[in-house]
Amino acid sequence: MRARACPCGLPASYGECCGRFHAGGAAPTAEALMRSRYTAFAVEDEAYLLRTWHPATRPPRVEFERGLRWTGLQIAGVSGGGPADTRGTVTFEARYTHLGRSGELRERSRFARHESAWVYVEGTATG
Repeated sequence: MRARACPCGLPASYGECCGRFHAGGAAPTAEALMRSRYTAFAVEDEAYLLRTWHPATRPPRVEFERGLRWTGLQIAGVSGGGPADTRGTVTFEARYTHLGRSGELRERSRFARHESAWVYVEGTATG
């Protein structure tokens, strides 16, 4: 039986890719965190999303839209966010369907190190 592909689009199974971060591993880069957070939205893992959100900007909970299905992620650019950095940005396009209609979310997300782990700070729509 073939393992389920990771929703983030990398050529690995969910368990080998983003699933290991959802299970408690730390993402080594801002891009890896971005991909794992996209996947967390796709699999509706609220606990992971809240755990990887900066405490200064974290909402009390994450609401998942009924009828929304994430269908693809493309990274458009990365600045900083490497293993030795303290800040980084990732620009991406996330595709989805909602009640049978296709759409996309384009965002530039800011990430920072908090207690030695990458966390999402905030995002700005880019289109």
